[in-house]
Amino acid sequence: MLILNAEDVERALPMQDAIDAMREAFSSLSNDQALVPPRCHMNISGHAGICLVMPAFVGGSEDEQALAVKTVSLFDGNQQRGLARIQAAVTLFEADTGRPLALLDGGTLTAIRTAAAPGLATDVLARKDARQLAVFGAGVQARQQILAMCQVRPVDVVRLFTPTRAKADALIADLLLQFPRISWEVVDSPREAVQQADIICCASTAKYPVFSDTDVRPGTHINAIGSFQPEVAEVPAETVCRARTYVDSVDAAWEEAGDLIQPLRSGLIDRDHLVGELGALAQGKIGGRQDDSQVTLFKSVGIAAQDAVAARVAVTNARKQAIGQTVDW
Repeated sequence: MLILNAEDVERALPMQDAIDAMREAFSSLSNDQALVPPRCHMNISGHAGICLVMPAFVGGSEDEQALAVKTVSLFDGNQQRGLARIQAAVTLFEADTGRPLALLDGGTLTAIRTAAAPGLATDVLARKDARQLAVFGAGVQARQQILAMCQVRPVDVVRLFTPTRAKADALIADLLLQFPRISWEVVDSPREAVQQADIICCASTAKYPVFSDTDVRPGTHINAIGSFQPEVAEVPAETVCRARTYVDSVDAAWEEAGDLIQPLRSGLIDRDHLVGELGALAQGKIGGRQDDSQVTLFKSVGIAAQDAVAARVAVTNARKQAIGQTVDW
């Protein structure tokens, strides 16, 4: 069995490969070629945590098939212990036999594939001249979101808003080496982050909307990936109402996406408000942005098909590049 730790996964799954993998994963889902059972939720209330078990099989040709199970936990108290909030492991199996092939660090894989989905959405929805990026959050996911946005658009301004200034400064210091031509700002209010943005990425742990709808200018594209529970929302209902809205999975969105469920319950939108799934959009089966003044929204709650395809791509790359450690099983 191949073992890929966090550093191995990052080397084996560069962002462009991850974005291409998401195109494949979402297309398979929309083409009914993926088996994605509802994920199992376990609330570990005594430790302010949630544990999720996420299996998936992605069909297609023999070299496109992927079978994997991810176990991921999110514990709010981890930061006080010097640990990442998200802890995870992904097991990749041989699709035609079920034989275990690889064990991957799931935290890194999750961070990369989670950002790669908005990367794909931004590529097919944002204005071609989009250059100014607003990011809510300054953790691992915020970093990956920035990498994904820079992969698909010529970003030249990044504005970060986060309650933790020190984390934002550290993130900028890290990315400045990689993107010295970008203008980096840590702003004091959501309005400063959003009002000039062409692209907004919500990657926070906030339970309520992180910006005001009145600050979102025409033509903005929004990615919302931080919330995955019905009672949690990062995007204002008013913004959802006026945005041309896409999701990773329609079924999963109406089950878990508070950004959509809350305006639905309030009667502000109906289920037909969703244009459709990202996989159908990426294949040209449904239309995208209609004009440069339209606000577009991609809401993702995360699906196991992403992990399965990302793990398969990472393992394939790792074997080609002799990355990781092989152990007897």
